[in-house]
Amino acid sequence: NCHDNHAVHGIQHTLQEDLELERQLQHINKTPVKSVHTKFGYIVDCIDIYKQPAFDHPLLKKHKLQRKPSFQNSFEKASVMNSSTKSIFGLEKDECPRGTVPIRRTTKDNLIQNKLLSNNHILVQDLPGVHLAEVYLIGDGPYYKVSGTNSIYNPKVSRNDQMSLSHIWVQNGLEDGTNKISVGWHVAPQFHGDTKTYIYSSWTSDNYKKTGCFNLYCSGFVQTHPTKYIGARLERMSTYGGIMMETKFFIAQDMKGNWWINYMGQNIGYFPSKLFSNMTSADQAGWGGRTSTPPGTPSPQMGSGYFPDENFSHACYFRHISYQNVSRTDYGPIQYDTNTFKDNSKCFGVDYYDNLGGQVGYSLQFGGPGGECGN
Repeated sequence: NCHDNHAVHGIQHTLQEDLELERQLQHINKTPVKSVHTKFGYIVDCIDIYKQPAFDHPLLKKHKLQRKPSFQNSFEKASVMNSSTKSIFGLEKDECPRGTVPIRRTTKDNLIQNKLLSNNHILVQDLPGVHLAEVYLIGDGPYYKVSGTNSIYNPKVSRNDQMSLSHIWVQNGLEDGTNKISVGWHVAPQFHGDTKTYIYSSWTSDNYKKTGCFNLYCSGFVQTHPTKYIGARLERMSTYGGIMMETKFFIAQDMKGNWWINYMGQNIGYFPSKLFSNMTSADQAGWGGRTSTPPGTPSPQMGSGYFPDENFSHACYFRHISYQNVSRTDYGPIQYDTNTFKDNSKCFGVDYYDNLGGQVGYSLQFGGPGGECGN
């Protein structure tokens, strides 16, 4: 009978977990002023800008909403690229009523996956099954901005528990004291239920032990843009040897210490300084790609699935990359200020080209086919 007892205990446990998930969902998904059913199958809620989930965070109870960044020099308008290569995402103008912001609705499955991932986070170093090909700045900063224009692909993943991403990031601190913000695009079936490419962001103040999450699966990120939102599907992809679809993005700290996320010259929102234990500036910043797969299984593709070869219509790239130090001026990183890191050169590569001038400037390529990459 002891066995039956055990089974009953198991059911109670899942019921309890279920109730806890329902409670979290109600907490995260605020009552919308309007809901938009997107053609991609997910729902975007228009939430009163003052009642968004960020303000539930215990550290943000007294936070005063900042509608736009207080940068020293307001950012140059993003150079307008040929609109056919510009990646378009988000809602249409005026789809969300004035005074509201778009927030993609979180599902119970998102929360379950986010919890599973927290013990095995793709953005933590040295995890079995995680592979990277990245360029990072050497020196200890302080850094206040990282920026680049990134080609968008749809790398193949062969299992639902794999992920492949392209990102820029800033971080400070070591080991469990790591504060990190990462922004870019990813293919992540465990979150989206499909193998398409989506915009994502991620943050932590303790190396993903107890704080932080992807997108808005926990409170923290403050959404300010009326149409562009985190977790949006990207529709048009680059094709090898063909047309490149790209997006420019940056992460930058303003004079109030908040870290702003900007896509295509549009400020999407910010991570308030209060969320972090150690991010008055960053001591590391970089660009590149990562993949994750369960230990012992073949890795998915990264980037376009091809190795760097200096042809910008082949491997995934970041062009016109830059960073800001204390001077708060954009600099392209010279070769000897950077390091490249790849953990398995037969699966993935990364090359930093310094300043190639012309259309690409300070630039890099990364990616590869994946496969049997070891742990």
